[in-house]
This record gives sequence, C-alpha cells and structure tokens, in this order.
Amino acid sequence: MAEKITLQDHQLERQIVLSRILVGGTIAFLLILVLLARLFYLQVNQFDYYTTKSDSNRIRIQPIVPTRGLIYDRNGILLAENVPSFTLSLVKEQAGDIDQALETIRSLINLTDDEVDKFRTRLKTRGVPYSAVPVRYDLNEEEIARIAVNQFRLPGVSVDAELVRHYPQGDAFAHVVGYLGSITEDEIKILDPVNYNGTHQIGKMGMENFYESILHGQVGYETVEKNSFGRIMKVLERTDPVPGQDIVLNLDSALQQAAIEALGDYRGSVVALDPESGGILAMVSKPAFDPNLFVRGISRKQYAELNDPVRTPLFNRSVAKYAPGSTVKPFIGLAALNEGFRTTEDTVYDPGYYTLDKHRHYDWTWWSNKSGHGTVDLQRAIYQSCNVYFWDLAADMGIDRIHDFLFRFGFGRNVSFDLPSASTGTLPSREWKRAALGEPWYPGETLNSFVGQGYTEATPLQLATAAMLMSNKGKWYRPAVLKQIGVEGTPIDQRGFLPDIEIKNPEHWDFIARAMEMVVNRGYGTEYRTYGTAFPYIADGNPVKYRMAGKSGTAQVVAIPDEYDRADEVPEKYREHAWFISFAPIDNPKIALAVFVEHGEGGSAVAGPIARQILDAYLLEDGELKPEYRYPQISEELHEEGEAHDEPVPGDFADVLPVRQNELPLAAINQ
Repeated sequence: MAEKITLQDHQLERQIVLSRILVGGTIAFLLILVLLARLFYLQVNQFDYYTTKSDSNRIRIQPIVPTRGLIYDRNGILLAENVPSFTLSLVKEQAGDIDQALETIRSLINLTDDEVDKFRTRLKTRGVPYSAVPVRYDLNEEEIARIAVNQFRLPGVSVDAELVRHYPQGDAFAHVVGYLGSITEDEIKILDPVNYNGTHQIGKMGMENFYESILHGQVGYETVEKNSFGRIMKVLERTDPVPGQDIVLNLDSALQQAAIEALGDYRGSVVALDPESGGILAMVSKPAFDPNLFVRGISRKQYAELNDPVRTPLFNRSVAKYAPGSTVKPFIGLAALNEGFRTTEDTVYDPGYYTLDKHRHYDWTWWSNKSGHGTVDLQRAIYQSCNVYFWDLAADMGIDRIHDFLFRFGFGRNVSFDLPSASTGTLPSREWKRAALGEPWYPGETLNSFVGQGYTEATPLQLATAAMLMSNKGKWYRPAVLKQIGVEGTPIDQRGFLPDIEIKNPEHWDFIARAMEMVVNRGYGTEYRTYGTAFPYIADGNPVKYRMAGKSGTAQVVAIPDEYDRADEVPEKYREHAWFISFAPIDNPKIALAVFVEHGEGGSAVAGPIARQILDAYLLEDGELKPEYRYPQISEELHEEGEAHDEPVPGDFADVLPVRQNELPLAAINQ
C-alpha cells in the first residue's frame, strides 16, 4: 500500500513569515527609537558639552610668561638682564611618539644625551597638558632653517622666540646675585601652578632666589584658534602678563671689580658695607663661577669642574664661618672697658707667654725671638696684637660676659636682611657648649676664644658688620643687598631692626678706633715699619689723603705638625687664614670692610694690602680724595709732622717693639 504524502502548508508558512517580519520590524523600530533618543540626548541635552569639547580641539588657552624684572647695581649698571633667544619646543599630545620625534630632531640638529635627559625631566614636571616643553635652547639661524624646512615631519614641534636671563658681568656677582635654573619636581609641588604655568626656570640662589616673587611677575593668557597641525590661526582673546618688578641693589660694580682685582689669585672673600645705610657695597667670593652656564642647563662636565674639592667655586665664602683670629680684639677690648675689667691706663707685662694651670700659652713673638711685647696697655695690645694681654683679660672676664657683648655686634646670629643662607657663625658660651656638645666649659677654651680661636667662628659678613658698628659708634643698620624695588623706588630703611649699642663711656669708641688707626698708621717715615700692616701717612713722599682704622688677624687652621718649622714648608692646607677688617675715613666713615684670604697666612702681610687697595679704589679719584669724602680732612699739622720724621714720632711706642716686621716669618705676624 502506497505511503500517504503530506502537501506543503502555505498558510502556516505565511503566518511564520509574517510573525518574523513583525518581530524584526518591532526590534528595528525599537532600535531606531533608541538611536533617535541617543541622538536627541547628544544633540540637545549634551549640546554644550560637545560644543565645548569640539572647540577645545581648535581653541586653546595658553599661558604668556611674564618678562622677568631686571637687576641693577646702585649706579644703574645692569647685573641681570633679559636677551632674545630661540628655543625648540615640543607638545607631547601633538607629537605622538616622543622617541621618534627626538630621533627626527637629532637627524636635523645636534642634540646631546644630556639635553634629551633634561627634556624628559621637564616633560614630567610640566603642569598643564598641551603645554610646550623646551627641547633645545639657543638655536642658531642654520638650525632654525633646518627645522622650518622639515616642519611637516615634526608635528607638535615649534621654534619659539623668548627672552632668557643673561648676566653681563659674568662671574663677578655670581654668589650674591645668583642665577636661574630649571624648575625641579620638588619645586613644582610648592609653586603656584597657575602663576608658573609656562615658566620653566626659577631663581636658584642669591637675589634671584630671595626676590623670586618680585622678579617673576604675573602670568598672562591668550585664547587662540589652531588648525589640525597645531598651528595658531587666530588669536581670539588676550590677557597681558604683568612684568616682574626691577630691583636696585646696594652693590657697586666698580668697587666689586676692584675687590676682585685686589684678591687676585687668592681664594677668599671681601665684604664691604656702607656705614650710613648698612647697604652691602661689595660681596666677593673667589673662586667664582659663570652663572650663565646654569641658565640653559649646565653639562655634566661643566658641573663636575665646578665641584673641584679644593677651589670649590660654588661655595660662598662671604657667608661661611671661619676662626676670626685677632680681628675680634678691638671688640673684646671695648667690652673690657665697658664692663670695668680694664681702664685705658691699665697695663700688663708680656714676657712672651701666659701661664694657666702650670701650662704655658706662648705669644706669637716667642717663636721669633723668645721674648714678648713687654709692658702693654690696651691700645698697644690691639695694635701690636698682644695675645698675652687678652689671655690675662680672659681669666678675669670669663666666656659668658664676652659672649653677651659680642652678641650685640651681630656675632653668633644672622642679622642680614636678604641673605638667609648666611651662617650664624659660632659664639661660644658655657650654655652653648653644654647644649651643643654636652660638655662643660674649660678655662683654656676661654683663652682661645679671646684671641679668635677655638670654638669662636665668624663670617666675613659678620666681621664687616662689626667694623661698621665700630665706625658708627654702635649705630645699627641691618646689612642688606637690596637698596630699593623699582628704579624710581624709595630706598629701604634698615634702621630699627636692632637696638643701638650703648656703652657707659662713649669716649671709649674713639679710644678703640685710635688703637685700630695705630694698626695701620704707625711710623710716619718710610724707613720705620712695625708689625702689622703699617700703612704710613706718607707714601712715596706724598701724604695719604684719608685716615683709616683696621685690625689684622691670622687664624690657625690646625695645629702645625712639628716637622714643619718654617712658613714656606707648611703645606697649603695647614696654613693659617688671613683677615683684615677696616673702616675709613675715620672721622667720616664711608666704607667698612672685611677681607678674608683662605690659607693666606699673614693678616697684615696679605689681607691688609688688599684692604688698602680696595679702600683707595673707593675713596680716591685721580689720586685725590673724592669731593664727597673730603670732610673732615687730615690736618696739615699731621702731614707736616709726618714729613719731618724718618723715625717714629712720639706715641708710636717704639720702646716696647722688640723687632721689625721684616725680621719676622710671615706665619708669625699678628696671630
């Protein structure tokens, strides 16, 4: 029997197809509704957001770095200026592959590994996306042309003209003016991200650092329209930056240069102050360095050279502490008079040594002739630099009294206005030693302190300040590098910072000043020279045009090994430091200074002539005292007296001077 054949059910198939079409249509309709809803959301609800985002691809807000303020000396000479320079910069977001971009740049111009490393560091510290980061500074014309011709290969790369810092005086003011350097990662964390947007450098030391907020200014902004290649097509809006303010310093370029020349090849420092304002007229530290090296990033080789362990050119000796030696004796002598431990007539006999607890402390004269200064009063003790007199005084006064008195002169603290890195030095006392070392104070340490040795340490700035106070009879001015803000600004008043130093008998100021005058003006004839600097009133037959006061000092660095018995045999690292402090003219002080010569040995033989050369440069013009310094003058009577005597005139105390200066080894002079 044949099988039953089932025919196709067209009705059922039609229903299935229609149901599928209905379902598919429904799904398609729903998807269209979702798409329309999404389109409505994007085009209507999110209109502002996407319009802004779209505009951000072509409209950018970029910072305008303010022009940095200039730095002038007191006479209007530029110490820090801004000069035009061309910089190759890169925007990371537009450049794409940074490594490839750097390789392309290297194929066009010279780009060192050191410059690449610095670029990557700057890239990490940039504060805002789409900001340009410097790759190479100071492009020349040929390099600019190569970049321009190959611009199509360098998306995000541009050559920008800008003003860069330049120090026209080179290394002359390096330590005091300072320099600019690249902003580090640590610095970017504490700087204002808005005001320093686009700024890549900041003051690193000196006045550039201390007055950064004044010199930098306020950042500006401009809204620009860019094309797809990142090129500016149109400036839509601009807010100009506020330039940094100029500052005028108390520094005198001519005096600074004179101090540099006077120091010559010595390592050391000169600090000169204006007794009428406290302004720092000169601050020299040698060896120095060229601050222009740091402006565009110093190479590893150059930086290694600046870290020479002996020359240490980056080290500012003007604000570093050293044993001051005999330069403290005038101030200790004034303390003795003021506290009643000595009178102007009291004398001490110096056999060449002082005995304390059966131990002999030898004066410097003992090593030359096995004798001492004989009978000396305070003035003689100062101008002959008699250690025995001050050791005897130390036993009577004690360390705490002299600590309190010298503290009033600025020792043991930083009293400067704008040199925060200056050392406070060390002004020892019983309390200080107990706190610092956990040890008691011993009498022998008092003896060392009274001749500027042992724990006692001071900076050239502190000694120049003390000399200024002596010249002013205790009137305090705070030492300051800054004179005024703005070329037309008002000079800053440095009075009132500390109370003036008042002593019981004001005549003692003149007594000590006269002793300091004897240091440099003993023996008016050309044949007679005593210890010390011995600058006579008569030089080459012509009267000196001004009177000066001073005090030399020779500070021992270490105990000299026994095998070295002559000064010229002592290795340099063992040689004493040489000091000289001074002020002039005595009756109308216009300058006070401190000269420090590292391992210079003789304060009178080395530092003293340097001081005199600097004073002459500042006070004289064509061999004559400058008109503004001519009151009061040295009396004609004094000139005539000096011309009439080839031997010491009365008052030079030649009877107690055992030998002449040229018979003493340099290392023994004025210890």
